[in-house]
Amino acid sequence: MSGEPGATGQRAGGPARARDWDAATYDRISGVQEAWAHEQLARLSLQGDETVLDAGCGSGRVTAALAELVPRGRVFAVDASPAMVAHTRARLGSRVTVLCQDLAELTLPEPVDVIFSNATFHWIGDHAKLFRALAKALRPGGRLVAQCGGHGNIESFRRAADAVASSGEFAAYFRGWQGPWNYARAEITAERLAAAGFVEVETWLEPRPTLLSDARSFVATVCLVRHLDLLPDDLHEPFIRAVLARTGLPLTLDYVRLNMDARRAGERR
Repeated sequence: MSGEPGATGQRAGGPARARDWDAATYDRISGVQEAWAHEQLARLSLQGDETVLDAGCGSGRVTAALAELVPRGRVFAVDASPAMVAHTRARLGSRVTVLCQDLAELTLPEPVDVIFSNATFHWIGDHAKLFRALAKALRPGGRLVAQCGGHGNIESFRRAADAVASSGEFAAYFRGWQGPWNYARAEITAERLAAAGFVEVETWLEPRPTLLSDARSFVATVCLVRHLDLLPDDLHEPFIRAVLARTGLPLTLDYVRLNMDARRAGERR
């Protein structure tokens, strides 16, 4: 649910610094993502004995709910953030096998029946490679149910952040920088899934405008987390304040979710 913090984007002269996520704050303010995740969990129709992967487990809030759906099964939880992995392990203990990995380089101890993912894939630049790794991790006939940011996601907020980043004392830090987000179109995603070996592919975009109850904490922890990687600590708060001054409060983010439902080719065993 947290995404891939190793994907920090590029700027002139090489990659930006990679910082970890603030797992404790994310756990507190990620009710929006958790609500989306529960909608996706309802689509799974699990029998209770499956082996399941939570791809991008974040702080483990949704992983806990997923584990409850498979009391006779097993759950693997993967995130690239050491802080998120530690938080999930502390929360769930031996109920779940938690691994710190890049999803595009995924290696699991055994194949899984189902891969679930929420609010993660848009942090990964190479979706073709990602989908190949996910297909390899699934048993033949296994199912992928995922949702992430799609084409047009938080576009007005990103324009505001770009305007601030290119101005005044901030501009030198963002010169040549390209953000890490991959907000893909539904039709392109369907093509990539099919090329990776998935069948019965369904993809669709869904506008989900969301009013934030704690805008400052949310944008600092989620929307601007990779912007802040590039700035010295003393410019974090001025940057956040400048972006919020441009967007105005209360803040409604124009979220667009990219939904995916597919199966790996082959017969179920």
